[in-house]
Amino acid sequence: MQDAMFSGLFGALTTEHRMNFIANNLANVNSHGYKRQTLAFKDTMASYAHDEIREPLMNLRSKPLFPEPKNMARPRIAVANIDYSQGSMEFTGNALDVCIAGENAFFRINTPNGNYLSRSGHFVLSSDGTMMTTEGYPLSGTGGPVTIPAGTRNVYIAGDGTVSADGVAVNRIELVSVDNPQNLEKVGRSLYKPREGVDVAEGDAYEGGARVEQGFLEKANVEVVNEMVNMIEVNRQFEAYQKVMQTADTLDRAMHDKVGKRQG
Repeated sequence: MQDAMFSGLFGALTTEHRMNFIANNLANVNSHGYKRQTLAFKDTMASYAHDEIREPLMNLRSKPLFPEPKNMARPRIAVANIDYSQGSMEFTGNALDVCIAGENAFFRINTPNGNYLSRSGHFVLSSDGTMMTTEGYPLSGTGGPVTIPAGTRNVYIAGDGTVSADGVAVNRIELVSVDNPQNLEKVGRSLYKPREGVDVAEGDAYEGGARVEQGFLEKANVEVVNEMVNMIEVNRQFEAYQKVMQTADTLDRAMHDKVGKRQG
C-alpha cells in the first residue's frame, strides 16, 4: 500500500505544478508581450543497492540472500520552458505602441537594478520626453534612451527601429537577440534576464530579420481554450491521484485493525 500512497503523492505534486503554470498563463492572457510557460515531466526510477545484485543460486530450492529487486517510478520535472512563439498583433493606433515582428528579439529596458529584456512594446512619454514603460523604465536606443524633443507633433517609427520626430531622426530603438532564449528567466512586469550562472550572448536582432511595427502591440501567445482543456485534464488527474491515496489509506487502516484484533 505504501507504493500506491507514494505514487499518488508524487502524482498529486506534479499536477499541482502544472496547475500553477496553467493558472499563470490564464492570468496573463491580456498582458501584452506575455509568453506562455510549459511544463513536462519524466519518470525517474528509485532503486536500492541490492536491486543491482544478480545473486547466483545453487539450485531452485536455494533461498535468496537479498530481497527481490523493487524499482519505483517517480515523476520529476523534466522541462520548464518559455514558449517564445510570436503572439498576434493588435492594432492600437497609438504612435508610442511598438510591436516586435520576430520571435528571437527583445527591447532593452533600463532599470535601477540593471538592464532587462522585454517583449512588451507599450510605451509612454516622461516629462522630459523619454520613451519608457508604464512602470517608468526607459527604453534603450542605439544612441542611449529614446527621447522625443519637446513640442514634437508627429512621431514616426520605421521598421528598422529609427525614431523620427517631425521628420528628423532622433534615435533608433535597440532590438536584442540572444543565442538561446531558454537561458532567460522571467522577473515580472514582462521583463527577462539571463539565468543565474549562465552567459547569454547578445546580437543585433535587426540583422536576424526582426522588425518593429508602430501602432501595434503583441498579444499574449496564450490560447485560452487550450489552457482550459489542460486545466480540466489536470483536475481529473488530481482527483484520480487523490482517490488512489484515499483507497490506500483505507486499506492500510483495515489491515492494521485486523492485525490488532488478532493479536489482542
